[in-house]
Amino acid sequence: MVGIIQEQHPDRAGLFMQWKEMGWPVLVDSYDLLEVPYVPITLAIDEQGVIRSILPPLQKVGELGEEFLTTTYAGDAVAPARPEVPDLAMLERHARSSRTADAWRSFGNAVAVWGGTGQVDTAIEAFREVVRLEPEDGMAHFRLGVAYRMRYDSDGRQADDFQNAVRHWGSALEIDPNQYIWRRRIQQYGPRLEKPYPFYDWVHDAREEIGARGEEPVALIVEPRGSEFARPVRTFAAAVGETAEPDPLGRVLRDQGEFIEVEAVTVPAVVSPGGIARIHLTFRPIVNLKAHWNNEAEDMVLWVDPPTGWDVERRMFTHPVPEVSVSQETRVLEIEVRAGGNAREGPVSIPAYALYYVCEDVNGVCMYRRQDIELEVAVHR
Repeated sequence: MVGIIQEQHPDRAGLFMQWKEMGWPVLVDSYDLLEVPYVPITLAIDEQGVIRSILPPLQKVGELGEEFLTTTYAGDAVAPARPEVPDLAMLERHARSSRTADAWRSFGNAVAVWGGTGQVDTAIEAFREVVRLEPEDGMAHFRLGVAYRMRYDSDGRQADDFQNAVRHWGSALEIDPNQYIWRRRIQQYGPRLEKPYPFYDWVHDAREEIGARGEEPVALIVEPRGSEFARPVRTFAAAVGETAEPDPLGRVLRDQGEFIEVEAVTVPAVVSPGGIARIHLTFRPIVNLKAHWNNEAEDMVLWVDPPTGWDVERRMFTHPVPEVSVSQETRVLEIEVRAGGNAREGPVSIPAYALYYVCEDVNGVCMYRRQDIELEVAVHR
């Protein structure tokens, strides 16, 4: 028994396997190099490497043990030879000299398999060249998005990596709206109205049950958050009633990015009039300046002021502070907005601001600060 997964974060599959005590190997195909349009797909492969059955009906899966595993197949077909490790340097030279989409595609695919996480920048460059030369290559857009998200989850993260990933996943899905894998990748981070199910709501239970067995749960490189736990909803619930704005006159002194850097990512990157997007707001203390949160006062708050005709699930959001007096953790808030039915085409800015307590340096001055934020949503009619 061998499994192949198209997960962006394969360590989460490792946790699930530990939880369910699955003892067979699972291979990782985050880039969807197999080009499968959906999952699950069941293949029965014999001892010669020949596929004997594809997608057996669910009611007949149990028969595989009786009919397939007990049958000895003759060597009536030649299995493909085991692929050799490609010469990445040669493929790169060929791509740079020929300057064709095919050459860059071959190089990017080889890097995806054999280059490891240390060559994610190279994979980004390769797939970026493919989509530049062939903008309608949906698979290249998808793989470029995967590479951007991989870099975002690494120490080499760059400012727009997550948003670039979402943008290219969206481009891929626009080219081929029937591709299940691509759609699920966007839904994983997108609004609740578009979700088929909560993607990672099982993680808490898995850890509890694994711990109760006396085992240490598989560590996750990236913890699931808001949208990945969120349950789907049938309707968008817009904010109702009046909420007192925390700084209506704008008197709180501004943090111009001196202490806290803010990243805003919109999923999906483009919506239609009346469409809904989920905006991921990430707040990171600027560590090299030794900035840190002061947790001895109130919680951090976010105020959103949508334009006329636009809706937001609520206008004020709160992020609770941890119990320790100071910290440097990354804080994330996720909000959902709905475009107006007559929203104009193009980028739309939604004004917002965050209020928080922050300190400079170790044992330095602690301040109450406001940071103004523009939440960007692109509208396409």
